Amino acid sequence: QVQVVESGGGLVQAGGSLRLSCAASGSWFSIVIMGWYRQAPGKQRELVATIDSGGYTNYADSVKGRFTISRENAKNTVTLQMNSLKLDDTAVYYCNIRAVVMRGTEYRPGDYWGPGTQVTVSS
Repeated sequence: QVQVVESGGGLVQAGGSLRLSCAASGSWFSIVIMGWYRQAPGKQRELVATIDSGGYTNYADSVKGRFTISRENAKNTVTLQMNSLKLDDTAVYYCNIRAVVMRGTEYRPGDYWGPGTQVTVSS
């Protein structure tokens, strides 16, 4: 019902910048929250940043002041601007969409994930 696709990953030197984009398509009643998560090798997936429909943002402490999340509701897109990248930012970044969709005769919330995009920060 909801398809999610990320783009913009790649290889960058420490201190550099990257911009990740995510687009949602399909059918839903509403998109509640859009966000980015990441998973480094050998580690659990962790929240990077989220933004709700009203524009309220939430960031992991490790990225505050360096990353900025934004969304364009009319285009169903969410963007993560990553500046001052560090080696520890190396991970696969996943876009998450929490949307309310019709299931049978009821509207229910669900989490939808993109396939992920690799971000590698080199020294």
